[in-house]
Amino acid sequence: MPINHDQLIEMVDKIPTFQESVHRILSLTTSADCSPKDLVQVIEYDPILTMKVLKLVNSAYFGLSQEVTSVNHAVVYVGINTIKNVAISVATTGALPKTNKAGLNMNQFWAHSLAVGVIAKLLAENKGVGKNEQANYFVAGLLHDIGKVLFAHFLPDDYQQVLQKAENENLPIHQVEKQLLGFDHSEIGAMVAEKWQLPAELVSSIKFHHATGNEDQSSLALAIYAANQMAHYIELHKQAALEDTPHLLAEAASIDENLPAEVKNWLAWPLPEINKWLSNLDNEIDKAITFIDLSDTDE
Repeated sequence: MPINHDQLIEMVDKIPTFQESVHRILSLTTSADCSPKDLVQVIEYDPILTMKVLKLVNSAYFGLSQEVTSVNHAVVYVGINTIKNVAISVATTGALPKTNKAGLNMNQFWAHSLAVGVIAKLLAENKGVGKNEQANYFVAGLLHDIGKVLFAHFLPDDYQQVLQKAENENLPIHQVEKQLLGFDHSEIGAMVAEKWQLPAELVSSIKFHHATGNEDQSSLALAIYAANQMAHYIELHKQAALEDTPHLLAEAASIDENLPAEVKNWLAWPLPEINKWLSNLDNEIDKAITFIDLSDTDE
């Protein structure tokens, strides 16, 4: 059953806001004159955030040569922008519902989200984006589908129908969402990101990861669109290898053929060629799992 805009707003309003420390971090890091000392003080004032930031910075994802035991050292080693993105990851994974009755498989959801984040980061690296800025691409990929979780949590019966129709008719979920709900997950995801006061470019990348040809299409948004399609491409290839199903390979090929011109121009490589230099993707995803294991940290 279609929902109206007021119902969408009501769902967004029910999502908890970030803790004050995360808002302070986002506020501080919007300034080019952000003081590392001020940032450290904000994080250290929140012991749970401190613990989670240190857990992430010391994870295999960052691969530091020595253990970091203080927030001050964490900022020095990985940089202000990366710490900002770590805080966003911590706050987001903590605020999103953990379960749902719609049948949305959360393990698959996070596996896909991690894949998109890692692929986006690797694409950014290949495009010459600075190491410190690559964190923006990873987090944008990690969060691009958060609207699915919200629909599954707040509209379990309706969203179960969405998932079943998408699977039975082999249709993209966002198209079925539009048909049955009137909105898709990118729209509600962007609304929540705005409520959380996330950076505008990050909000845009969530909002437009299924749409192109708009004036807000930044390099980050193009990267997330491309990484999302690349992840689906790889998933179909893996499934075809397991099931020996030719139509899945044809479906994967169609993803590459149907990429919008602006995405193809940004990539400058066809998906099959990109797939060749993603041989270590599974290993990179394993390193990034810490980003979604944070909810298991004792509080």
